[in-house]
This record gives sequence, C-alpha cells and structure tokens, in this order.
Amino acid sequence: MTNQRATPDYDQLATLIKRQGEALGFQQVGISDTDLQAHGEHLEQWLASGYHGEMEYMQRHGHKRYQPEKLIAGTCRIISVRMDYWPDSAAPAEEVLQNPDTAYVSRYALGRDYHKVLRSRLKKLSRYIETLIGPFGHRVFVDSAPVLEKAIAEKSGLGWIGKHTNVLNERAGSWFFLGELYTDLPLPVDTPASNHCGSCHACIDVCPTRAIVAPYQLDARRCISYLTIELRGSIPVEFRADIGNRIYGCDDCQLVCPWNKFAQASAEIDFQVRHQLDERTLLALFEWDEATFLQRTEGTAIRRIGYESWMRNIAVALGNSQGGDAVITALQKKLNCDSDLIKEHCTWALEQLR
Repeated sequence: MTNQRATPDYDQLATLIKRQGEALGFQQVGISDTDLQAHGEHLEQWLASGYHGEMEYMQRHGHKRYQPEKLIAGTCRIISVRMDYWPDSAAPAEEVLQNPDTAYVSRYALGRDYHKVLRSRLKKLSRYIETLIGPFGHRVFVDSAPVLEKAIAEKSGLGWIGKHTNVLNERAGSWFFLGELYTDLPLPVDTPASNHCGSCHACIDVCPTRAIVAPYQLDARRCISYLTIELRGSIPVEFRADIGNRIYGCDDCQLVCPWNKFAQASAEIDFQVRHQLDERTLLALFEWDEATFLQRTEGTAIRRIGYESWMRNIAVALGNSQGGDAVITALQKKLNCDSDLIKEHCTWALEQLR
C-alpha cells in the first residue's frame, strides 16, 4: 500500500465514507484498527480443539487472519459494513421447519450470492473514496481470504459476537452480511460494541445437534451449516436424524434469538427468493438433474456445494420426512446413480422410512 498523498481531514473523510456507504445500501458502516490479538488467541484455541473440522483453510496463512497488516502490507484501518438480508416475502421459516416434507434452505441463501452483491458495493465505495482523495491503498473482502470478519465487525461497533458466534446488533438482530475494506488511511476508529447477551442461552438450548458446546464456542463438526455446506464427504450417521428437513444451512439459533425481534426486512431485490426455494418440497428438489441444479442455482451461494452434496443433503431430509410411495420410489431410483455418496445416503433414508 502507498501512503503518498496530501493529508486530508480524516474526521470529515470518515463521515463522508459512512454517508456514502449508507447510500450504497449498507445499513451500517464502522471503522476499526487492526489489533485483533485477543480474537486471535480465541481462534488458536478453537483450532487446537479441532472444532474447525475439515475447514483446513481456517488454519492457513498463519497469523495473517488476525494480523491484517501482514495480510495486506500497510493496512492500518478496516472499514466494516453490514447489509440486511432477511427476505420478508419468504415463507415463514418456522412453518417450513415444522413441515418435514418441505425443504428448508437457510434464509441467507434464498436469493443472489451475497459475495457478489457486497463486493460490488464495496468496490463502488472504494472508487468514491478515490474521487475524494485520489489513489489509496486498499483491498475488498467478503468472506473471501483469511479475515476475522466477526471480530472486525465487533471492533467497528457493528455488533457483538453472541453466544452462538454470530454478530448481533441491538437495533437489527443478526440477519445481515458483513464485508470489509482494508485500507492504509488512518481514519478515526469507532467504539467497539458491548455484549448484550446477558444470561440468555436460548441459542444453546435450541441447537438440534448441540453444536454450541459452550457460550461463544461452536464445534463446527456438529453444526448443520457445516455438515450441509462445508463437509464434502459422508454426513456422520449420529447427526442425520437431527438435521430434519434442513438441506442447506441452519437458522435455528438466529430464529430463537430475542434480539431478532428488531431485525429489519431487506430492501435488496437481489436477496429476494429465487425459484421458490423458500417452500419447495423435498421430493421436487430431489428430482432435479445436475443441469437443472446448475441452472436454478446460478448466481446463488448454493451452487458452490455442487450437485452431489445437494442430493446427499436432500436424501437425508427425505429419510426424515413422512415418506410415502413417491419418496421411496425416488430414493430407490437414485441407488442406480454413479455417486457412492448419494447412494449411501439414499440407502440410509430408505432404512429410516422402512
């Protein structure tokens, strides 16, 4: 990064950046320094416990994840943003979860891939800053690289990390995405958010697989989001029944959180439901071939898990469904496919239904 520029009024610049960020569709913009040492120690303990499972990328790059200046030389401030995504037009989440024959897709994945949306807006924000002060050192991140986005959001005043390890805002709950702009601009920093979880443990109690092993401690190996999205192999048998009808992610800990009574519906058209994925039946989705899957998940976060994992997840959910002749026939048909992974989970589902 370069520091060769005329010295601007950084207080005024920070105000203008936040104002422009809101104009670009971010609900909040905050600024932090790069001291994430305390969060880095928490990360190292989490990794040492093996809670990351097969997410080997979490331990790559050494200390760069919590030492931003080593990831991008010259970084001294981080502009952190949040954008609401709750799709108010979607079928009620609780009702979908209570219907074992309907597929539940995590609310964040019902619309366009958030990586694309936030990255585009952050790039626009960086170009705006350039119009004010000229070229400056920066880099945009949206859940893409060794970045402790939740810790940065907390330091930037966007919210605190709750007991379920998601970021909570006392005026907006937790249904929002995060993005970062690393920069070499010595902007004034915001006051870190304080924790307001108190004695509440609703998220810990509701977790279907008991993945929140202690307050602020998530064992990803037990988490349904990890099992249905990050894990590429066989889903451990001990968790399959508890997955229920959740075929992509899990929102239970957020749905039960009292702070989400303050959550706001997203005004972003990009985050509205695509292809009726908010209330499709499991059987209807199980009938998709790979071409259909690729076509109907184009531009969404779902596509990245691939067709095989998608079918694996639905097979498990069908094993937890009410069954019926059509379901059994569909599962039996897949026993002739080329994927051993899909066949294994279909076999399990058929055993459950029998």
